[in-house]
Amino acid sequence: MERLAIFDVDFTITNKETLLEFFKFMLKKDKKNIKYLLRVVVSGILYGIKVYDEKRVKECFLKFIDGINEKDLNNLVKNYYDQRLTNIFYKDAIDKIKELKQKGYKIYLISASPEFYLKEFYAIKEVDMIIGTRFHFNDGKFARKMLGANCKGEEKVKRLMSVLKEKNITVDFKNSLMFSDSLSDTPLLDLVGNGYLINYKKNHEKYKILKWK
Repeated sequence: MERLAIFDVDFTITNKETLLEFFKFMLKKDKKNIKYLLRVVVSGILYGIKVYDEKRVKECFLKFIDGINEKDLNNLVKNYYDQRLTNIFYKDAIDKIKELKQKGYKIYLISASPEFYLKEFYAIKEVDMIIGTRFHFNDGKFARKMLGANCKGEEKVKRLMSVLKEKNITVDFKNSLMFSDSLSDTPLLDLVGNGYLINYKKNHEKYKILKWK
């Protein structure tokens, strides 16, 4: 049986929200992307007043790469990882990943962020599996339509169980770990024997609080 060390990504491994950082990265590469800024702001407002759910927000937000060739997108996200994402890692998170890998844990990253750029985290050699929100590609081009559900909350557990079943992996959940900055990950935190909240501002009766920099 395998022991898992499961990590959320945004504000758990990184100190910023990675999708917004991706837009900033694209804006820096091409100032013409400023035309999508209003869409970004409006979609956030509509989510805040509960007109849009997270699925619709992400589909709306990603207009700035709509129709991009998959090969070109792959090159962009590699540059995004190398030039931006690696600069916003919590050092403590990367140290913990390396420590737990040495102790025999399998390292899983499970996030609501888009999988098309999360896959670049495989550059961290200790990472065994990445599960994120998936999007359609039509005829080799990014279609801006979410494939399945937003990978958040209960959906993270469903996706994890699907991967484990597909790969015929048996897990010792009692001795597995989960790290997240948010109680939206309660389904995963409760799945394992040891749950940790990262930089959480309150004490919690059930989960341990870790302060990462």
